[in-house]
Amino acid sequence: MGSSDRNLWKLEDHPKLPKGKPVAVVVLDGWGEASPDPYNCIHVADTPTMDSLKKGAPEKWRLIKAHGTAVGLPSDDDMGNSEVGHNALGAGRIYAQGAKLVDLALASGKIYEGEGFKYIQECFKNGTLHLIGLLSDGGVHSRLDQLQLLLKGSAEHGAKRIRIHFLTDGRDVVDGSSVGFVETLENDLRQLREKGVDAQIASGGGRMYVTMDRYENDWDVVKRGWDAQVLGEAPYKFKSAIEAVKKLREDPKANDQYLPPFVIVDENGKPVGPIVDGDAVVTFNFRADRMVMLAKALEYEDFDKFDRVRFPKIRYAGMLQYDGELKLPSHFLVSPPEIQRTSGEYLVHNSIRTFACSETVKFGHVTFFWNGNRSGYFNPELEEYVEIPSDIGIPFNVQPKMKALEIAEKARDAILSRKYDQVRVNIPNGDMVGHTGDVKATIIGCKAADEAVKQTILDTVEQVGGIYVVTADHGNAEDMAKRNKSGQPLVGKDGNVQILTSHTLRPVPIAIGGPGLLPSVRFRKDIQEAGLANVAATVMNFHGFEAPSDYEPTLIEVADN
Repeated sequence: MGSSDRNLWKLEDHPKLPKGKPVAVVVLDGWGEASPDPYNCIHVADTPTMDSLKKGAPEKWRLIKAHGTAVGLPSDDDMGNSEVGHNALGAGRIYAQGAKLVDLALASGKIYEGEGFKYIQECFKNGTLHLIGLLSDGGVHSRLDQLQLLLKGSAEHGAKRIRIHFLTDGRDVVDGSSVGFVETLENDLRQLREKGVDAQIASGGGRMYVTMDRYENDWDVVKRGWDAQVLGEAPYKFKSAIEAVKKLREDPKANDQYLPPFVIVDENGKPVGPIVDGDAVVTFNFRADRMVMLAKALEYEDFDKFDRVRFPKIRYAGMLQYDGELKLPSHFLVSPPEIQRTSGEYLVHNSIRTFACSETVKFGHVTFFWNGNRSGYFNPELEEYVEIPSDIGIPFNVQPKMKALEIAEKARDAILSRKYDQVRVNIPNGDMVGHTGDVKATIIGCKAADEAVKQTILDTVEQVGGIYVVTADHGNAEDMAKRNKSGQPLVGKDGNVQILTSHTLRPVPIAIGGPGLLPSVRFRKDIQEAGLANVAATVMNFHGFEAPSDYEPTLIEVADN
């Protein structure tokens, strides 16, 4: 590295904060702040560690935003997620993300000029365009209005035959809303047909039972989707999608998340839209985690997770690239944000030695996403990343403690080794167990996460004279009930409270402390609207550096008294 390179990366020394203090950064996944409530699992759980940190408010504990515009999403109605949250935590700046990137590409028309669209466009003359994804306006994995624009734009750019394979939601939106979404979509398709485009729905199913598995938890979920979408085979056949959703929901146990797969057939009982050689396929979800497995099935010639029966020669593109590490899919309609000069890269260039650890389900978040969608090390001599294997195939509510204590032990060993200046971990329980909708299990998971924080931080940081920063990437476990406008839990037809399984719009805490923290350090009072992107500059300060001038401002100040 030349001297000009060094100058480019050199951080200014902080005028008041010393170097050399080990810093532990802990991200509690899915740990938001909400009022005390029976469905606030964090409140109900025994969490003495986080409770003790909260007592440091307002000087050592405060709330920051982890959703909407604070993390680069289109509006404050958009809940945050782990990917954009860790991007913001590591980048120190706010980048247009996921849905917003897609919105910009659709609004400007640039999506149709990109390589990804031109790649699938080659099939429009003789083949069918298939669109696969979540039919919802939840804004977490996909949005209905984006699908509508993509449909219209694809038709205007030459698609003559379009088939949609949709997945019903009921997780990020109210259960039962699928019928309305299907009616809206059918209306749009009818208008396209009036313009001479052969546009129809070809198959469907519930998101948690068909296609949208993640982390290779259950390949049967993807297979059920494959059979319907590619082979045109499913246990249920219907003449129309509206009829399909209405009929399948008549079962008292049915809900949108778990609808069985179905195919739409013509008068002769033949499926109207199996995927065949020469077709184009687009998965229109913008969020990655529940599209990666299908992407592998659509793209990998060498594939052994289930018998595909047929592997059609297609042109496939994702709405975005879902895995930057695997370069999957290799074609995509919208490019990811170019996140340069992340805090991790700066710190490595300034000789900060880093250790990062989580279990499989969140390992990429404290490495790949933290580093700005960049895989690998910046400098392997100064960094070590440790992945603890998650228990694949065991539902998180069955083992709600997950690997929290193992992560804590690795962090403890790293801190005590004194080989690292920064040790950062993600503790997944609040999010992963929260998503199961199992309130009792989530309470156990929150307690385990709290214990891990104590073991990782308060005990070990104390021993080495270090500093801790405890925060979260978005909310989840702090509110597990769907609510009406006045905030009261919604009760379903069965008389039970409707469980909320999604992320939330709640703020998240950030707590600072440890024996290495100067007593005069406190949270600033002049930054009311802070978000996750402010954390990077704050952490840089604790390492004894000023943050780059274009970073979101630090949350701390050193009092004069």
